[in-house]
Amino acid sequence: MWGRLSPHPALETEGSRRVRPTRVAPLAIFLREDAARLLPAAPAETPLSHHARDVLAALESRGASFFNELVRSTGRLASEVEDGLWELVAAGRVTADGFENLRALIDPKRRRGEGRGRFARPRHAAGRWALLERGTEHVSPEFFAKQLLDRWGVVFRDLLARETLAPAWRDILIELRRMEARGEIRGGRFVSGFVGEQFARPEALDLLRFIRRTAASEEVMEIALADPLNLTGIILPGPRSSALAQGTLRLRDGVQELAATGT
Repeated sequence: MWGRLSPHPALETEGSRRVRPTRVAPLAIFLREDAARLLPAAPAETPLSHHARDVLAALESRGASFFNELVRSTGRLASEVEDGLWELVAAGRVTADGFENLRALIDPKRRRGEGRGRFARPRHAAGRWALLERGTEHVSPEFFAKQLLDRWGVVFRDLLARETLAPAWRDILIELRRMEARGEIRGGRFVSGFVGEQFARPEALDLLRFIRRTAASEEVMEIALADPLNLTGIILPGPRSSALAQGTLRLRDGVQELAATGT
């Protein structure tokens, strides 16, 4: 499922004006069963417009609903329901069956009803909108430690540079040491150039040894600057790029070959 894991900062400030997400609004994709541990509890009071409150109330009473159902149940104009959904997305309060619901709100041509004949596209997506149930469980260091190991294979403090939702490293470190004591992972020095303890899954160590024994393959990889895999300025040398940057990064055998392109 998708949704915003943390509300827009302006919504956490008392008396702030309502906000709407943009095309670069941060959204997360995660497993539904992990939602309770990733989504923090909703704030008691969230500054929302009247039509956003009406949409929220309709979803609370009706459950998952199609766009047309929200229009009928709220008695609002379609444009007002669209604006209300935008606000609720920014507040991390709603999700939908798919990304097409989001594209329908983002695409200005669809919102203006442009296109005729075979070029016409429906203004609203066929999927349902639903409440993004806020979590009741605390984000445990053990859960996050396993997430990092699954993602990277090798884990050390520097990898948390962009993990804004992560618990403190000292708490994750305790869980990693426990996992090492149980024989689930290995501790040691696996990546040179970084201070502090490092931990790795056994299969990740086998892969690292294989790469070290293998001659350079001249493999070229291009990734988006906004991709979480872009660790330039964190693990790889060079300036760190913004998570919202556009363009690509070219790597040859894991080493940056050319300056990143884009803005």
